[in-house]
Amino acid sequence: MPEFFHDSKLYYTPIEFALRHIGGTWKMPILWRLQNKTLRYGELKKDIPHITDKMLTTQLRELEELALVTRTLYAGVPPKVEYTLTEKGMKAIPVIETIMKYGFDLIQEAGIEYPPK
Repeated sequence: MPEFFHDSKLYYTPIEFALRHIGGTWKMPILWRLQNKTLRYGELKKDIPHITDKMLTTQLRELEELALVTRTLYAGVPPKVEYTLTEKGMKAIPVIETIMKYGFDLIQEAGIEYPPK
């Protein structure tokens, strides 16, 4: 497979390029939660256990920069910010579903009780 450059970074495969967009611990859970509705920052924070404010902010900024999420700021005190999945972001949902199914299969094969009681 031929390697290629994008934004001064060398990629060896299209898989690596895709994972730049949706890989890591938090991007897929964020995208998953936005698939059917627009959420405010606080709603995302509450719905994603164990994510820090700094990490959520960083990941949302990266997803916005990659055009997977749009950020809408409403003036007011305090200002209201909402996040919505873009068409490009919606294209990631079937990939996330496939990875989730694979994860469930691996959990079952390992004999892990899921969800734990």
